[in-house]
Formats: sequence, C-alpha cells, structure tokens
Amino acid sequence: MEKLIQELKVKIIEALNLRHLKPEDIGDDQPLFVQGLGLDSIDALELIVLMQQDYNVKITDPQEGPKIFKSVRTMAEYITLHHKAE
Repeated sequence: MEKLIQELKVKIIEALNLRHLKPEDIGDDQPLFVQGLGLDSIDALELIVLMQQDYNVKITDPQEGPKIFKSVRTMAEYITLHHKAE
C-alpha cells in the first residue's frame, strides 16, 4: 500500500500540474480538497481520469467521490479494492 501511496503522490503532482510540490510535501492522510491541498471540482475530474487510465478503476457511484478522494490513502485503498487487471 505504501508503494501505491507514493506512486499516487507523484501522479497527482504530474496530472494536476502541482510543480511547486514534492511527493513528500503531501501527507498520506492530508485532505486533498478545501483546507488540505485546496483542490477543486476540475481537479476531481482529473483524478477520476487518472484512476481510470492508470489503474483501470471506475467510480460507479458519484456519491462515493468525497470518501474516495478524501486523501491519498483513501484513493489507494479504493484502487486496491477495485483494481481490475487489464
């Protein structure tokens, strides 16, 4: 799980063009939205695409979004549970 969390941090920085951050700047349990990294709804769409393209994981219930994208750790947990081999 720790390897996936570190990998996600790198991919989030790349996908969202957060060049001012390094992976170690993002806490595993740090909130991604609002008071945390301050991501917005456009960023959420980018994260959904990242999960689909890089991990073959689709979010079937939009109501789960806030829970899934609470932190890098919650994203990693969701990917681990729902990853489908290509």
